[in-house]
Parts: sequence; C-alpha cells; structure tokens
Amino acid sequence: MYAILDIETTGGKYDEEGITEIAIYKYNGQKVVDQFSSLINPQKEIQPFVEKLTGINSKMLRSAPKFYEVAKRIVELTEDCILVAHNASFDYRILQTEFRRLGFPFERKSICTVELSQKLLPDEPAYSLGKLVRSLGIPFSDQHRAHGDAKVTLKLFELLLEKDVQKTILKEHINTKNPNKVPSKYLNLIDKLPSEMGVYYLHNSENEIIYIGKSNNIKKRVLSHLTGTQRKSIAIQAELSHITFSLTGGELVTLLKEQNEIKNIAPKFNRAMRFRIFPMGIRIDNTETYPKLILEQVKLEEQYISVFKNQKAAKTVLFRWADDFGICTHKTSLSKSDTACFNHGIQKCDGACIGAETPESYQEKIQLLLEDLSYPHEHFLIIERGKKEGESSFVYIENSIFRGYGYHELNHQIKSQNQIEARLIPMENNPDAQKLIRSFLRRKKYNKLIPLSFITTN
Repeated sequence: MYAILDIETTGGKYDEEGITEIAIYKYNGQKVVDQFSSLINPQKEIQPFVEKLTGINSKMLRSAPKFYEVAKRIVELTEDCILVAHNASFDYRILQTEFRRLGFPFERKSICTVELSQKLLPDEPAYSLGKLVRSLGIPFSDQHRAHGDAKVTLKLFELLLEKDVQKTILKEHINTKNPNKVPSKYLNLIDKLPSEMGVYYLHNSENEIIYIGKSNNIKKRVLSHLTGTQRKSIAIQAELSHITFSLTGGELVTLLKEQNEIKNIAPKFNRAMRFRIFPMGIRIDNTETYPKLILEQVKLEEQYISVFKNQKAAKTVLFRWADDFGICTHKTSLSKSDTACFNHGIQKCDGACIGAETPESYQEKIQLLLEDLSYPHEHFLIIERGKKEGESSFVYIENSIFRGYGYHELNHQIKSQNQIEARLIPMENNPDAQKLIRSFLRRKKYNKLIPLSFITTN
C-alpha cells in the first residue's frame, strides 16, 4: 500500500518551515482507496515568494485546521503504507518535523519519484515534476498546490510501476505478515484479488516470483491454481506465500506483458514459456531458383514469416497458403519430390514444381503472401481500453517493428512521438510478440488503429 503525498510549506529556515497544505492519496497499486486534502494553518508567516508560487496566503489559512487537528487522520491514512513523493526526502522531513513538535515519532518507508524516474526514464531532459509530466504527456492542473501535485505524482507513479518490468519496486517493498510460513488456506488471498483482466504474480516466502499468469478474471484463474490437483498446481501451493497483480485493461497488452515478463523474470513454474510460446516457425529460403518455405523448430539466428505452437498448426497454415496464394507444396520442406504436385493436377499450382512457372512469377506469389502477413501500416498505434475509466492502452509499431505498450488519458491525446516514447514500456520485438499482435489484428479485437504519419518530434 502506498501513500502518495505532497506538501506545501511557508518556506523559511531549514526545519523551521510550517505546512500550509497537504494532500494524500492512499493507493493500493491499482486504485485510490482513500484520500485527504486540506489547507493547514501554520501559525506563522508565509514567505512572499512561496505565496506568489502557490497562491496560498495567510488570509486563506486563518480558518484552516492546525496541524495537530489533522495529525491523527494523517497517521491513520499512512499507517502500513510506503510514502511516495516527488523529492520524497523533503516531504518526509517536513512531516517528521511537525510530528516531532507534537512529541510523536513518525516513521515510514518512502519512495522518491525523482530517483525512480531517473532510473526508469533515463532519457528525460529534466526531472522537476512540471517538466517531467509535460514531457510524458500527463495532464497537470493546479501546479504548486498540494492536491494538484499529489494527483499528478500518483499518475507518474502509476507509469513508473508499469515501467518497472523487473518488478524491483514490488520485490523490495512488499511486506508479508508471515514471511516464513506458507499459508494452508487461501481465502484471505483470494478475497483481495479483482475479477478483472490483468497479469498476476505468485510469490514464495522469500518474495521471489515463482509463477506469472494472465486472465480476464484474475480471481477465478488464481483460484484454479489453489484448488488444482495437477503436479504443477500442488508444487505452487506448497511454495505460495502471497499474490500480487497488475491490471492491464486490454487483451493484447495482457498477452504481451505476460510473455515479456516471463522471459525477463524466468519464474521457476513458467518453464514452457521462458524461451518461446511458439516453437515452430516458417521461413523463406532464397538460395534456390524458386523461394522455398522451410518449416522447422525456431532458431535464434533465423527470421520467420510466422511462428506456431506446434508442427501440426504450421502444416495446416502452409497448406492453406498453397490454396490461397498458389504456393507449390513441392517448394516447401514438406516435400522433396521434383515431380508435379497434387495442386498442379487440380490447377491450383502453376507448375513451379516442374519448372513450368517462371521464378519471377512465383516470387510475386511469395510477395503477396508476405504482404498479407504484414502489419496494416508501417507506423501505428493499436488502441484498446485502459486499466480504468477515461484511459486507453496503446501498442506501438514503428517501422513495422513492435516497440512496446503504454497508457494515456482519453482527454489528453498523445500528440508527438516524444510523448509516445516517454510513456512507452519497451518490449522485445521477438517472434512470439509478432505472432500475438498479428493474431490480435486478424481478429479485429482492438478499439481502433491510428496511423502515425502525423506524428512529430517536438
């Protein structure tokens, strides 16, 4: 649990400042579950430059509560939470100073979104809150007011959580009530899970991720792990300590996020997907007079026009291509014959198998096949629903290469390539990702496609 925080102060000498406004959003990693915002009467003068910056003046604070009147609410709201703030050392210090004046020790773990942004967004030109969020395309109103700054820090933190592909934040900051005991009953774990689409992470008592999965109903899918009697389910049950999850919104983002994180984290119970989801591939061999389609187990050094879960699925598609594009089955790895193929006898093959068709004519058929398998645009966004209302997810294709995914608010459209790059969670353009994207496009499950010929790099 996180407490996203921002504080405005009177300014003045170090450790003599007073709080003039505070805003806190209690955030469970998926949504805001509680919040508090209030002007505070600091019982001291505000520095003129601070008054000009924030717009908060002494007249506004005369009837505002004093810090001791809201202290209990702040303690309750931040209890068992990690404080998150932009330049967290400042906000945390100010809070500790105020509580120390009341004779109350205030200690919390903290995360600084400046430091986190420098680590996860290394190419940003500046890391002040205003400049950073504008670069990222995050809308920002009420700047230098606690509620406005805290709200935009929350949006920034949501992006940083997505950028944290290795789950460094989760691994370092998740607390468990019984770290050395694997629970025998899971009702308390299941109750906390959403019945929504996303990726979930099963952890052991050492906080290691032992399994990553996806589902359009996380709660239902995890329950199947906890009640399953197969060998893998039993092994997972023996090690399971706690569960975390990430809502994703869109189906394609969910599929891509799962395969990418399994490859990056390599959980012990995801052995089958650590290397590839689709182990069989079809590639083109251009070393012979007629291009030859080779069906084989995927090799790292080769480029494949399509990949498949098994050999049977690959063969089925290869024979469909023969019917749809006039591909000669004797010009594939399925046959070594130099006689006429069956399709030639029924006039579906123009005779590449016996040299009756020119290599140039046959190459045109291969080109038509490649065009059918290509993306609809060279540069485009695939838009799906987001994790919450008023948000969309996007998958970014640049130069026909998959770059990654991200999120943006519907009322604040992405207007430049720089903004896309800044909000992007990068992913590898591997054959598995390409297959998932092409299959998704073929099923037309997206909300819309946006060609990016208008994109500028401002």
